Amino acid sequence: MTRAVKLRDDYSASELRRLAARSRQANAARRLLALAAIRDGASRTDAARVGGMDRQTLRDWVHRFNAEGPDGLRDHLHAGPACRLSVAQQTELKALVEAGPDRQRDGVVRWRRVDLQRVIEERFGVVYHERHVSTLLKRLGFSYVSARPRHPGQDAGVMEAFKKTSPAS
Repeated sequence: MTRAVKLRDDYSASELRRLAARSRQANAARRLLALAAIRDGASRTDAARVGGMDRQTLRDWVHRFNAEGPDGLRDHLHAGPACRLSVAQQTELKALVEAGPDRQRDGVVRWRRVDLQRVIEERFGVVYHERHVSTLLKRLGFSYVSARPRHPGQDAGVMEAFKKTSPAS
């Protein structure tokens, strides 16, 4: 049987409860209350039940608390992996998307994710999954808006002449 991890002595149960009451994060407050129960002499199983976790998870939080104090009990939000495109490449991609595709060079009349995936791989040598292209575009400030489709061979003059079929009143 393993020994219980000793909880650091610089916080009393009442101080831990006071910190829990002031905490803006519910998860950190639960963890502080579980540690306060340990400080009061509750068993690790009962303290884990107070915190809504199992004993092993409580043991992990005790280690974090011993190392980092009450701030170690907060949830740490991770930014995720870094973008594989450099800032210059992202700027170039943004300009490319804003300019739109060239029908002769790119072979399409509007950008789709699969088309941008191909262009990113050809120009920058970076392979993204088609679904991740949406995330990349959102990070660059674009949102999904589908324009009304327009035939590439349509003539603006013919369209204007068609609209003016009835006399002005």
